[in-house]
Parts: sequence; C-alpha cells; structure tokens
Amino acid sequence: MGTLEDFRGELIHPGDPSYDEHRKVWNGSIDRRPGVIARCTGVADVRSALAYARRTGGPVAVRGGGHSFPGHSTCDGGVVLDLSPLKGIRVDPVRRTARAQAGVLLGELDRETQEFGLATPAGIVTHTGLAGLTLGGGIGWLMRRYGLTIDNLLSVDMVTAEGELLTADEEHNAELFWGIRGGGGNFGVVTEFEFQLHPVGPTVYAGIIAWPMDRSPEVMRFYRDWIADVPDELTTAIVHRCLPSLPTIPSELHARPAVVVVVSYAGAVEDGERVVAPLKAFAPPMLDLCTARPFLSLQSMLDPSFPHGRWYYTRACDVDELTDEVIDIAVERGQAIDSPYSLFPIFQLGGAIARVDPDSTAYGGRSHGHAFNFVGATLGPEGFDAQRDWVRESSKALEPHQAGVYVNFLTDEGTDRIRSAYGAATYDRLQALKQKYDPGNLFHLNQNIPPN
Repeated sequence: MGTLEDFRGELIHPGDPSYDEHRKVWNGSIDRRPGVIARCTGVADVRSALAYARRTGGPVAVRGGGHSFPGHSTCDGGVVLDLSPLKGIRVDPVRRTARAQAGVLLGELDRETQEFGLATPAGIVTHTGLAGLTLGGGIGWLMRRYGLTIDNLLSVDMVTAEGELLTADEEHNAELFWGIRGGGGNFGVVTEFEFQLHPVGPTVYAGIIAWPMDRSPEVMRFYRDWIADVPDELTTAIVHRCLPSLPTIPSELHARPAVVVVVSYAGAVEDGERVVAPLKAFAPPMLDLCTARPFLSLQSMLDPSFPHGRWYYTRACDVDELTDEVIDIAVERGQAIDSPYSLFPIFQLGGAIARVDPDSTAYGGRSHGHAFNFVGATLGPEGFDAQRDWVRESSKALEPHQAGVYVNFLTDEGTDRIRSAYGAATYDRLQALKQKYDPGNLFHLNQNIPPN
C-alpha cells in the first residue's frame, strides 16, 4: 500500500507559498488549516493519500470543486484529498455518454458535451464540482425533463477506505451503486463518473422574469396555478432577492427587491415561448430576460450570485406543495431580506424526477413538490450574524410544512436531519453499506451516516 513518499502530485503544507490559496474553499466563512493538501493526479495518488491518512489517524476531507456549504471539503489538521487536478473528460457522441474525472466542474463538462449538442442534468452554477453534486442527487435546469444527475449516472470508479479500486454500476457492486446515488461521499472516493447524455440546445428558451417584491403574493399564487399543468420540458424556480448589479440589468433596477421566476425550457424554442407566455402576460414584469439563448448561457446565468469567497449560511427543506400558508411564509421571509446578496430559490420538482422508482436510488425526495434553499450571504464577516439569523428564522417558520430536505443543501444539522433527508428505511440500508465499505468511518466529513 502506498505512502506519501509515493505521491506523484503536489503536496502542500502549512508555510508553503501556495498554502493559503489552496486551503480556500468556495464558502468564505469557512477558515480551516489542513495538515497537508494532497493534489492528486490519479488513482495511485488517491490510494497513497488514504494510506497516509489511515496511518496517521487524522481527518480526511475530499475536495472536488470545494462547493460544500458547510465546508466538508476541508479540515483542521489531517489530509485534504484534493481531486481538482483530475480534469479528464471523454465524450462519446454516438453512444451519447460522457466519462468525467472527479475534479471536473459543471461548466467544464457542459462545454465539452455541448460541442455535440448534448448535455446531462447537472446543477445551476458552473463552478460547482461535478462529484459532490452528483453523489448527493443533482438538481438543475434539466431535471424535470431528464431527471436528476444520479438518474443519468451509468457507472463510477471508486477507491474504498482500504484502498481498493471498484467499479459500481447496475451489474457490478449494484448495492453500492444504489447507495452512491444520493448517499454522498460516505463510502469512498469516486475518481471517475460515466453519464448518459441527451440532446439539448445549443439554443434553449430560458432566463429570468422579475416583478417588484410587493407583487410577491399575487405572483406566487399565479405561479403555483400556472406550473400545475406545464410540460416536463419546463423547469422553473421562483426566487426572492434583491436584483444584482449586472450589465444585463438596467442600473435603475440594481439592488431592487424582487420576486423572480427563472425559466428553463428543454425543448423547441417556439414551444417554450408558448408555454411561458401566460406568465409574462398575467402582470407586466419590471424585467424580462427570458429569451432564446445558448444553453451554456443558461447554465452560467446564476454564477454572479454565488461567487467564491462570499460568506454563506444556509438552511433548506422540501415541501409537498405551495399552499396558501407556505406562500404567505415565503412572501414574509422575502420581504425581510435586507442584504443585497441573500436570497432563497424555491425549485420546482416533479416531472421525470417523480417517475423514477424511489427504491432504485438512495435519493429521498422524489415525491416532493418544491425545494426551498434559504441562503444568507455577505461579502465578509460584517453583517453575517444578521443574515444567519434571517436564515434560521426563515427555516423555523417553514418547519410545520417540511416534507424532508435535499441532502446537498444540508449544513451541519445533526443525524435527525440526515435521516429526514433519506427516510428511515433508506437510512438503514445506507448504514449497512457504510458498515461494509467504511466500518471505521474514515469518510465522516460529509452528511455522515455512521456505520452503527
């Protein structure tokens, strides 16, 4: 078994010139100091770093894109197993598949697959890591048409806690394949993924439509009724926020409180125009950027709202439906936003997500209607406590209506919340897998499922 003496990639230690840069993660409120950052070049490096971690007994954090809300991709002391150098992507346009290594970001995969007019459902921000997003489920702008990211996952290569390299798919290590589709990084280090691709773009009908925040009650009620019978090609989110200061938005609307509908139509542009027309017609919007655009433009549209280095604090939950009571809470919490950077999207679920057998993967929310994600954000520590309070108060207000929670939106909230993300039967099945593949709980910096 390898040691760090066998390591071929870059090893970064405290005091090295690049240490402070490489220890940073996306969430600027996370400030941790690993004992060593092991920048892996391949499977052999992953095995060497894990052998070192087992021998020294320190914590192990696995970093793909470093986008974890609670900072699970870094640690104090111990080893950061940094997969970001693993950037290989291979697209097979005939089979409509793609193989991608664990350091690939969503935008990097999209750029390669769109060369052939193809895509797999994957996230809403291009600098998100593909690995973490996939292992937790993967919601994004194609999900109601083509399912979650895990619903398009064909196979993985994974290194276990003991350093064994496994392939998992429907025919090989099938129970492990079930578990990694939603169970996160609990069972090992996935080094490569294979995905099914679908014809998408290169032009789609998509964008944002915004009304003043004080119109939120009527916008939300119309939105609820409108999406009740829209086709699966349409995926939307309704967002309360202050409009960002971007060149695409008129300067007089910068920082204006608004209720925004984000639209993605994964079909013919003219069909998208027809489906979205009633939303545009019911009340004149103050901003309409919903139009025919490149799919890559849609995928990067929200990047400016979630840049690296801001301080983020989140809470999330799923609800079954947008009842009048849920809408009233959303309106009240939206009108309480007082940071230009805080926001909360409510993602429309259903469609292809709900038609997958709930027992076929470990993902726990297939029957839920909507996913809330309250995101408090500041440029730095100033004002962060107030935004954290807004997030906590918003989450508490929705507690009576919660149907569960999307595991990728969880922070460090304890075992009960993790159980609620999966349900009791799925959690018990995942725990049995954990006992088999990681009985020592080496991989505990995640939404952890202890082995017993």
